[in-house]
Amino acid sequence: MTVVFNSVLEALLSERESFNQIWFAGDKVTPPQFSYQVNFPRLELVVSGEYLNQIEDPELGITEIKVMAGDALYIPPNCWNKPSWDEDCSVLSLLFGRRQVGFSLVSKHKGDSGFYDVQKYSIQTRTGHAIDNILEALNALAREPKKKPMDEHLLLALLSYSNAMLGEPNDVISPKKRSEDLYQGICIYIQENFHRNIDRTNIANRFNISPNHLSRMFRQQGHMTLADYITWVRIERAKFMLKKYTFRLTEVATRCGFQDVNYFYRVFKNKTTYTPSDYRTMIK
Repeated sequence: MTVVFNSVLEALLSERESFNQIWFAGDKVTPPQFSYQVNFPRLELVVSGEYLNQIEDPELGITEIKVMAGDALYIPPNCWNKPSWDEDCSVLSLLFGRRQVGFSLVSKHKGDSGFYDVQKYSIQTRTGHAIDNILEALNALAREPKKKPMDEHLLLALLSYSNAMLGEPNDVISPKKRSEDLYQGICIYIQENFHRNIDRTNIANRFNISPNHLSRMFRQQGHMTLADYITWVRIERAKFMLKKYTFRLTEVATRCGFQDVNYFYRVFKNKTTYTPSDYRTMIK
């Protein structure tokens, strides 16, 4: 799988000495429902086709954009984008978590309900890499009105560094390392899709493993059950939404993957000792 993403990144880097258009997502306006919004930075690049999105424009509010090959969409932490997937496209996504970098390549045919090709991979990282400084600079630049030409230099550096990390020698991949990479990839997937109807069965199917293997992996490596991890991600996101937005509590519940608002109340109070309403009042 490393070879696949190495090849894609090398092709993208060799094809362009510059980007045609670079968009930066924002977080000042209330995001539409089903937007992608996580607490780590992401970079999305179109390999082919048209990738339609809604993002925040500083002057126009929510606006629709068409990301093409040669373009880039950078989403800083806690900023959002909402892809529509209505056209033929192949999209490479890089997700920069605290302990891992995730690589995702998805392809979609116009009119199809699902993706016809999905490939995912992740590598573990540690603090102290130069990539931390590149991301910090990009996140700061996203808040500034003038971004050119610094945005292009930083994004090319980010791609080059990510490709170099993928290409680091690793002659023998031990079963333990393979299991750790799989675990980190599943964590990234849950952090991206916490608002959807995800459970043990469909996550296991998504990563081509058995539900029992998935549960065992979280007990051994995550020191918590899969269900507890999903709940933790959802409650952390609910706390963020209660702090930042004026959503009604029923909408907070739905946006965080809780279909039953009463269940959301009970779980939130159990995990935080506060009701959602009390928590919102306390942090104002």
